[in-house]
Amino acid sequence: MSYPRFTRARRRLERPRLPRTHVGRRRLVRGVVVACVLALTPATWVYASTGDRVGTVADAPAAGVAVVFGAGLWDGKPSPYLADRLDAAVALYRAGKVKAVLVTGDNSRAAYDEPDAMRGYLVEHGVPDRNVVSDFAGFDTWDSCVRAKQVFGVDRAVLVSQGFHIRRAVALCEAAGVRSYGVGVDAPHDVTWYYGGTREIFAANKALLDAVFHPDPTFLGPKEPGVRRALAGEG
Repeated sequence: MSYPRFTRARRRLERPRLPRTHVGRRRLVRGVVVACVLALTPATWVYASTGDRVGTVADAPAAGVAVVFGAGLWDGKPSPYLADRLDAAVALYRAGKVKAVLVTGDNSRAAYDEPDAMRGYLVEHGVPDRNVVSDFAGFDTWDSCVRAKQVFGVDRAVLVSQGFHIRRAVALCEAAGVRSYGVGVDAPHDVTWYYGGTREIFAANKALLDAVFHPDPTFLGPKEPGVRRALAGEG
């Protein structure tokens, strides 16, 4: 049995209440504007901090090292998005703009090895195996940037990723101490592209925190000489 008075009272409690005065409404609007500004501040920082340091393979300066970020595997092979990144790295190598390619990705379990799949693709497309260096603990962009600097000794690099991700990669590697230029690889505007673009808005929040607080990567480990040897032409 329902009592009309009780039902009306319950509906009043459940119904969202908007301010009734002009002052209250102005405060509500200002609050919404402030919330939107705060939400977009990290994404704005990512864009503003990278300036004109993003372009194509043709625009990229000679930097010695290319850093290619992982983008998933399909049946143990690079996904189409990852293959596009690796193709850009091959073009950079063929153009003489880099001598070493640092492939950084996830190898947190034996059945999933992004760096080795990336290495195999590069070698199949003409990059000598001795010029490819694997980072098996690039679990996210910040980890990859910190390890590029602290483990592999990279001071300057051309970064390779899709356009929706490359500015965040440049901003984070700069924060980690790697002078960076980003090559934004073209990609079809499919479901993955829209997902990636949307994800970047939220990922920018973590990126700003990483740049400010410099947290330790998931795994750091000892220094590795692979990049130095590749640049020196050593086997």
